[in-house]
Amino acid sequence: MTRKFLSTAAMALALSGCINMAPDHERPALTTSPAYDPDYRPDGMTIASRLGWRDFVTDPRLEELIATAIRNNRDLVAATARIEQARAQYRIDDSRRLPNVVADASATRSRTPLTGIAGAAAGGENAPSSITQNQFQVGVGVSSFELDFWGRVANLSDASRAQYLASVANQRAFYLSLIADVSSTYFQLIEAEEQIALADATAKSRQDGLEIAKLRLDAGVTSALPYRQAESLLTQARQQLASQQLGAAQLRNQLSVLVGGRIPDQLPQRMTLAAQDNGIRLDPGLPSDLMLLRPDIIAAEEQLRSARANIGAARAAFFPSISLTGNSGFVSNELDNLFTDGGLSWSFGPSINLPIFDWGQREANLDLAKAREVEQVANYDLTVQNAFREVSDALAGRRWLAQQVDTLIAGVAAQQKIADIARLRYREGVADYLEVLDAERNLFTAQQNLLTTRRAYLQNQTTLFIALGGGLQSAQEDLVSPAED
Repeated sequence: MTRKFLSTAAMALALSGCINMAPDHERPALTTSPAYDPDYRPDGMTIASRLGWRDFVTDPRLEELIATAIRNNRDLVAATARIEQARAQYRIDDSRRLPNVVADASATRSRTPLTGIAGAAAGGENAPSSITQNQFQVGVGVSSFELDFWGRVANLSDASRAQYLASVANQRAFYLSLIADVSSTYFQLIEAEEQIALADATAKSRQDGLEIAKLRLDAGVTSALPYRQAESLLTQARQQLASQQLGAAQLRNQLSVLVGGRIPDQLPQRMTLAAQDNGIRLDPGLPSDLMLLRPDIIAAEEQLRSARANIGAARAAFFPSISLTGNSGFVSNELDNLFTDGGLSWSFGPSINLPIFDWGQREANLDLAKAREVEQVANYDLTVQNAFREVSDALAGRRWLAQQVDTLIAGVAAQQKIADIARLRYREGVADYLEVLDAERNLFTAQQNLLTTRRAYLQNQTTLFIALGGGLQSAQEDLVSPAED
């Protein structure tokens, strides 16, 4: 009997999930050009996805800050927790594809009164007034196992698995964005500190110029106008100094949030903006490569896969659901005779639930699932388009920002020569102080623009690295990745 019961259960499992009503999963067609730049040549370039972030970062202080952020950032901890939640939910839904087997044992002692006709028939006035019985039972059973003929349970499990894989991809997407955010904030902080140093040096130089103008005014060599102009230049430098100090303080606060706590005191010496360029020239590859590299695209595809599996589950709800209940064990009134052939018992029975009227509930559930699929297709397309745009923008930035840096370096050198000549002409009395004023302003602005453009170039390099899927090689070491079921 036990073998027959197990054979029946095995046959029920084999029949489960024979039909899958979910739409076939296909990636939406690409809506972008087949190449970023048809004229590019990958010779001498490096594939970003083969590099870890430590291979790309050259500044030891930035490397320490990124490592600290990966260990401590609260948003990354939350993303890891969401993986565990999705994985647990997937295990819950997947467990419904197999029957729950339970073992039970019970002992019952009951007293049944004998009254009226039953008591008289049992023996008249001297008959006992009640009967006491014992019953002992041991068994193994299956309770309400749904035969998944239409794939409802299987599709719910597939939907949960896709959500789990999407959460893993989202964690990696945030991991990359965290690296980019720490790098971007760090480069802004370096720029602010170098702007502070520039403003401070300029303020000291203009303080010296103001003192010279004061001496010339007191000696009656010049009027009060050059003195006031020198004073205006000094005020400008001091205002810039205060502004940059405020910005640096705010950037340090932002960086402390990203690293998940107070910035460590013992950090390696930082590098200047000019020394940050690692010289790595990244190969953009083809747009189709991003489909397999970018974790945000992978997450969007898994969300679409989940939506399609939910359509299959919604369609299966229109068909009858069949459940099996079975039990096999031993029942006896005497404990000593419990495990004998005479005490063997079993029961087995199916139940069917046939939907008739639900006032449109199943149709609405199917419409809801289809609408969510449309939404996820749109989200997937938008994610892909944004990914391609990020790469294209970063490639354009790599080309044009580099040219701007070179041009500004030459411009600063030229403005420095102009300022030196203007100061010499003023000291010799050939020119008035207005010429010095213009030259000093132009030099200060050119130096500021050079620092800002260098920072933008470095940020763009990091953006391109992350946009091409760089840094994922390090994720295997840095992230706790639950094993896929």
